[in-house]
Amino acid sequence: MELLSTNISFNGEHRRYRHSSSVLGCDMEFAVYLPPQAVAADSGKMPGKVPVLYWLSGLTCNDQNFMQKAGAHRRAAELGMAIVCPDTSPRGTDLPGEHDSYDFGSGAGFYINATQEPWAKHYRMYDYVVSELPALVEQALPVSDQRVISGHSMGGHGALVCALKNPGRYRSVSAFAPICNPTACPWGEKAFSGYLGANREEWAEWDATLLIPDAPERLKLLIDQGTADEFLPEQLNPEALADACERVHHPIRLRMHRGYDHSYFFIASFIDDHLDHHAEALGLL
Repeated sequence: MELLSTNISFNGEHRRYRHSSSVLGCDMEFAVYLPPQAVAADSGKMPGKVPVLYWLSGLTCNDQNFMQKAGAHRRAAELGMAIVCPDTSPRGTDLPGEHDSYDFGSGAGFYINATQEPWAKHYRMYDYVVSELPALVEQALPVSDQRVISGHSMGGHGALVCALKNPGRYRSVSAFAPICNPTACPWGEKAFSGYLGANREEWAEWDATLLIPDAPERLKLLIDQGTADEFLPEQLNPEALADACERVHHPIRLRMHRGYDHSYFFIASFIDDHLDHHAEALGLL
């Protein structure tokens, strides 16, 4: 890993790294927040490793949006929780049409494994965030294999899918304004058609609402959604997820927040609740 930058934050350390990804076939950048406990361990001043929250960002974002806008460092420092933020798609591959729209290609990997050309070689963000990146950071940094996962919008979809498809890998899961039923919304239909092809049966394994009925693990879902979110009526569909959970008694806490939109102002307003939700699952509270 090549260290790109470092900043002290709430007596912890925010770092940005670059590494070569064999899964994605390109160089990738990601960010890590190490709380004070991890910084001390990294410098050899104390033993031990800290648990880690994997945060998956939304369309057009990269590793920097959450770290700079969410206001998560203060509470993470208090809890002793690291945060890892990957990018949202492969970079530098310059595939045909990759940069033509904001909701497909660059910045829009959707945390799935593409099967269609030319995307299949590089657009394997699911394998990257579930396997390759955690293995890298757990080997190189003072973080443990006690993992939790969260995200926003496209990243909320990714967090739900990663947790539902990998029982036992994450202690808890949450999401802000997730794309809950991507097989039935314009964003998801566009992305899945391009990455996965026309067979909708193959789309189902990447849709949280459709995964809920047969989920082998019943982690409680914490979902926050703003009522003034411009994407709520057409793209997000939290009611479909809630209905699916109700039918099979999957625990879910869906909180609707009057007047809040899709922005990081919304995330910053409730991020401490999500960190505490994960801290409880990790035994930090």
